[in-house]
Amino acid sequence: MTGTLFGLGIGPGDPELITLKALRLLRQADVVVYPAPLEGATRARDTVAAHLTTDQEEIPVRLSMRADEATKQRAYAAAAERIRDALDAGRDVAVLCEGDPFLYGSFTYIFIRLADGYPVEVVPGISSITAAPAVALAPPVTREDVFTVLPATLPVDALEAGLKQADSAAILKLGRHLTKMTKLLERLGLADHAIYVENATTPAQKVAQLSSVDEAAPYFSMILVRCTPERWR
Repeated sequence: MTGTLFGLGIGPGDPELITLKALRLLRQADVVVYPAPLEGATRARDTVAAHLTTDQEEIPVRLSMRADEATKQRAYAAAAERIRDALDAGRDVAVLCEGDPFLYGSFTYIFIRLADGYPVEVVPGISSITAAPAVALAPPVTREDVFTVLPATLPVDALEAGLKQADSAAILKLGRHLTKMTKLLERLGLADHAIYVENATTPAQKVAQLSSVDEAAPYFSMILVRCTPERWR
């Protein structure tokens, strides 16, 4: 008998936004795996720290947010091997994922390496894509609106095409792409209808009109934009 691999969505950062199911499975796990920066504390672990026990083995997957794809693949391959050893020993492993495991979640890197050989259960979590509109008090869609999710890392022409086809959009992974996105939204006449949200649901949360944001954006930030504002008037 092998252990079970659990992909646990732990929400956008507020510890109270973990689901009851994710919390139950976290407490039962023998091994807890989570993404972490190269040095220092990790947001994923901090979110659930109150529920961890000294009996649980912890495996941080340390990786720079700006690492290239090859480096990411090596880090997750090494983590998958450690997880495989635990599963083969009959130990249950909980992999923590901020937001939702399958929505741009780091858990996917583990899943594709282990899902064929072990029992897997994925627990969905509250994503920043729904948390950001909530804290900004900005409903993104209604009726038959088309809601589009765009990574800011895409080329400008792809971002422009996506925005032109949407009624509203969430633009993720801002970081060093904030200036690029601001210029694009200004050119499309959408900057006045764009809201910037940073670290949603955490003590470091920031909500502002995009036009008032001029500093660099952290990884955990996004832009919410109404692409057809006239429909809401």
